[in-house]
Amino acid sequence: MLRLAGCEYGDLAKLVKKEGMEGALGVLFRNGVYLSVNEYKGRVPTLRGSSTIEVGSDVLSNPHSQSHLRLHTSGSSGQSTFVPVDLAFIRERSVNHRLLIEARRGSLWRFAVWGVPGNTDIVRVLELHGSGARPIRWFSQVDPGAHGLHPRYRWSIRLMRWAARLTGFALPWPEFVPLSDPWPIVHWLRRVLDSGHKPHITTWVSSAIRICQAASSLGIDMAGTQFTVGGEPLTGARLAMIQKSGAVAVPRFMSVECGYIGYGCLNPEASDDYHSMSDFTAAIRAGQEGVRRGFPPEALLLTSIRPSSPFILLNVSLGDQAHMERRPCGCPLEKLGWSNHFRQVRSFEKLTSGGMTFLDRDIVHVLEKTLPSLFGGTPLDYQLVEEETEEGSPQILLLISPEVGQLDTQEVLRCFYQAIGQGSGAERVMSLQWKSAGFISIRRQTPRTTQTGKILHLLKTTK
Repeated sequence: MLRLAGCEYGDLAKLVKKEGMEGALGVLFRNGVYLSVNEYKGRVPTLRGSSTIEVGSDVLSNPHSQSHLRLHTSGSSGQSTFVPVDLAFIRERSVNHRLLIEARRGSLWRFAVWGVPGNTDIVRVLELHGSGARPIRWFSQVDPGAHGLHPRYRWSIRLMRWAARLTGFALPWPEFVPLSDPWPIVHWLRRVLDSGHKPHITTWVSSAIRICQAASSLGIDMAGTQFTVGGEPLTGARLAMIQKSGAVAVPRFMSVECGYIGYGCLNPEASDDYHSMSDFTAAIRAGQEGVRRGFPPEALLLTSIRPSSPFILLNVSLGDQAHMERRPCGCPLEKLGWSNHFRQVRSFEKLTSGGMTFLDRDIVHVLEKTLPSLFGGTPLDYQLVEEETEEGSPQILLLISPEVGQLDTQEVLRCFYQAIGQGSGAERVMSLQWKSAGFISIRRQTPRTTQTGKILHLLKTTK
């Protein structure tokens, strides 16, 4: 792309020196140096003028980064996308994590994670371990021994614990705590608080809400509890639910492909006010030039900075958009050099709930082919609507037109979960997690239309 844009290495160095990092990236974007999320994932050919550019994980893999871990992205497009991760990359993440914890005055904290078996939790645990904030509890929303899970999940956990033991440290074994029953976590939090320390859990936004709701129902005071949350938008309503219990939540925005993208401001103007972690990932907006190229104007284009990053990303869209600005906030993160902010981070091409991500392509196949073939109707008779309840919890509605006729809704749900959970890897984990949490409800209603009369497969609404 740089060659097609007439930009040699010397030209690039001069451009960065003259325009700065973000300014140079903007110039490159305007000259066709970028990848849309569909190009990056290989769903469509990458065309620039009359040239077709080969794109794929093997092409974008960083040749200077070693492959100590082979992880996979949470959003799969039919086939697992493997990400080779260098332990040096996790170590660099750990350095940033240590700075962030110290900025939040976390010296008396006791750490834990609550997620699912696989790459996300492994990296979380290793990052905590490397930063000196070693987790003392590891909670899993899916039973590591559940039927259908790929053996790599169990073996990766065992290997990681063995490796830690060789270095003289012990890592906890993941304990099964389903979303429907977070009481063991609530009791652990209370015990830590009673000991004079502060519990800290890294988890997803809606998972933190479930913990707080469970504590409130038991009359347990959560004051002093700390959360670091991600995977879903931290909206005002969701943050209010967490704060109502007395807990504190700070969001972070990350990707397996490039690591840190943003971390919550400690003096925020909005519930999801992030500092851009520009030492890991440079971010610019597509702007009006992006509209011409098929992007929303606030689409984020990301560039990997670290030499150990798994991939060499240069103005790559992962399907997210945000409002960006540079402003003084006076919080400790600004003093560390992270001065740019962005907020209202939303996906413009993914369905994300409960920390799990499904891409349009995966869901569309189920809505257009699987369900109509099993239960009748047309592709226009089925739609997923993502909403937020008054309490701030995620809610997914599967709308089925009354024109389809009588249905056994439980059978429809069973077939839906089975269809989105095809395979034994990440898709299976996602399906089990959604089913366990009861995220999806069926409503007999004509699919909703947009203001322009379109019936979208995935419709997102906000309160």
